[in-house]
Amino acid sequence: MRALAIPSDWPFRSASRHIACRPHLWHVQDLGAGPLLLLIHGAGGASHSFRHLIPLLTASHRVIAVDLPGQGFSVLGAKSRCGLNHMADDLKALCEQEGWQPQVIIGHSAGAALALRLAEIMPLRAVVGLNAALGNFEGAAGLFYPIMARLLAMTPLIAQLFSKIAGTPAQTHQLLLATGSRIEPAGEAQYLRLLRMPSHVAATLAMMAQWQLDGLLTALPRQKLPVLLISSAGDRAVPASVSQAAAKALPNARWINLPRFGHLLHEEAAEKVAPLIFDFLALSDPAA
Repeated sequence: MRALAIPSDWPFRSASRHIACRPHLWHVQDLGAGPLLLLIHGAGGASHSFRHLIPLLTASHRVIAVDLPGQGFSVLGAKSRCGLNHMADDLKALCEQEGWQPQVIIGHSAGAALALRLAEIMPLRAVVGLNAALGNFEGAAGLFYPIMARLLAMTPLIAQLFSKIAGTPAQTHQLLLATGSRIEPAGEAQYLRLLRMPSHVAATLAMMAQWQLDGLLTALPRQKLPVLLISSAGDRAVPASVSQAAAKALPNARWINLPRFGHLLHEEAAEKVAPLIFDFLALSDPAA
């Protein structure tokens, strides 16, 4: 597999490297020193989504941010391995190969579901979910959305067509506004770059088509690790009630709902999110 070139203006490009771990070629960013935090972005995002949070976290921690297979600048090695369990298994294999032992995983949206799945199969101290996507679609949407996602993922040239349609500044701006978030122009430009990459779009569609949460949601009452779920009242993609319900199901969870911000909470208000994470880490540290 050939590595994708990282743009010269990509956040923390100097910390980027590609790692081959079967079946994928991963793009990771490794910064800071101290206890290890693993950052996992949501569907359709990339490690750039943590660009404002990383400088705050690296003041006291080592941070590794990964691009999920096929998204961002990771190269997908097996299209059939885009579901929750396969992605978690492949992330665990990457950590084991590289000797990474993250104490805490911070996941945004679908990345929070991956974090909780990883907590079932590898030793962790705690999990943080940012606007965690921990609910299934309800009613007719629950029936038809997965079917449509599978059809789109299987249809040739859909990714190229979507990239052409959505890969404009105006369309990117509208897509981001639809999440309830307003981010800075440089952040919008980074999402525009991703939307113009058919490989990124195709991998995101494959992830959506293969995504199944039933097993994870059933197991939530058995997850004893400390979990912090931070949601935002203005999220139009994943309502705050999803995090509230998950926190009730988890035996050792804390839920914090911030006003006003949208789905990209950590991009809009990293300075508000970071202290909440640090307070939680201090409380959940067995050595404290």
